Amino acid sequence: MRKTFIAAIILLASLSAGAQSVRKEISENLHLSASNHLAYPNPIPGAMTPAPNNKKPFYISHYGRHGSRFLIGRDEYDEPYDILAKADSAGALTDTGRDVLKRIAALREEASGRLGELTPLGARQHRDIAKRMYQRFPEIFAGNANVDAKSTVVIRCILSMENELLQLTALNPEINTRHDASEHDMYYMNFNDKKLKKKRMPKNAEQVYKDFCKAYPTHARLMTVLFGDTAYVNKNVNAEKLSDRLFKIASNIQNCESRSDITLYDIFTDEELYLNWKKNNVRWYMTYGACPLNGGTQPFTQRNLLRRIIEEADSCIALPKPGATLRFGHETMVLPLTCLLGINGYDMAVDDMEKLEKKGWVNYRIFPMGANIQLVFYRENPQDDDVIFKILLNENEATLPIKTNIAPYYHWKDFREYYLNKIKSFELKE
Repeated sequence: MRKTFIAAIILLASLSAGAQSVRKEISENLHLSASNHLAYPNPIPGAMTPAPNNKKPFYISHYGRHGSRFLIGRDEYDEPYDILAKADSAGALTDTGRDVLKRIAALREEASGRLGELTPLGARQHRDIAKRMYQRFPEIFAGNANVDAKSTVVIRCILSMENELLQLTALNPEINTRHDASEHDMYYMNFNDKKLKKKRMPKNAEQVYKDFCKAYPTHARLMTVLFGDTAYVNKNVNAEKLSDRLFKIASNIQNCESRSDITLYDIFTDEELYLNWKKNNVRWYMTYGACPLNGGTQPFTQRNLLRRIIEEADSCIALPKPGATLRFGHETMVLPLTCLLGINGYDMAVDDMEKLEKKGWVNYRIFPMGANIQLVFYRENPQDDDVIFKILLNENEATLPIKTNIAPYYHWKDFREYYLNKIKSFELKE
């Protein structure tokens, strides 16, 4: 009980400190303002907490997001390019505006024919994640260990999976891997819950979000940087939409090979980058978090995935040498799954969006490119009935809202009882 109390105190302290430091963190590392476009950061250095009672790792259950990618939609590159090119033809751009047009053209060319695809950096991220997984838990991957991997049917996820498997095989040629990407598994790998989706942004919630964004405008100054003709902007440009498009491109450059040569962060102030993040943070919370404004049920979009994780873990625990179950998908699964599990307090219910950041709900700490959740299981031997595990968020030890006397480890029987009851309770109300 004392360990549980101490873990809770540590979590509350970290959330409080985190809330105070978001603006500072972004000013020191502008890439953090990118939310889900943040390139995967390496885990916090340092030793992992040793397991108690001579227990050893024997199984990993994992769900991860694909690695760094290009922007997905053609209009995300084409629309700002076309607006600036048209203004250039009309003589309405400043020198900075013309330079930005050249940069957008280069980025657009780099992404041509590769919209939404994994970048070389994304491939490296997954090889590195696999290498660290192997080095941290060598017992799991020793000998002819079994690794069962599944991906959504999206190519960037499939290639992320293949890069991890190639790395594991390079480290241990004896390893036995299976890999698949099929519509057959999308009911839990990438479940489209139409019923909950309809409840995501009711009119009252949409109005709250609009009012929140109006309180933090970020486009007016940028228009004066890019355009020398105010009348032209007023007549021909949706300033807010263009600003949002340019911020999205600026955010995603860090995932591409051009990141060493091109930036767009210089056209924004640090305050504008922070405020753009702030608005996006609220949007992600309202659409995927436990937001009371839409009933707080959006995390349950991942109930099929969580149930599958539990079922597969139960099956693997019964085996003498189970190995690993790896799953590869998207941030729209990682984020609500994190909230459904309540990892690091991300199941919090906040009805005042001005308090969200202060309470420690910070999206870039959850779902960067390559984001992953790992459940690492431990036991003394195959006859050990007291199976324990710890949960890692982006390879860092994390907390769950269930009691434990061995923090940061938890008893598997407590986990499965708590979350199966949570899922059942939700489904009974539906």
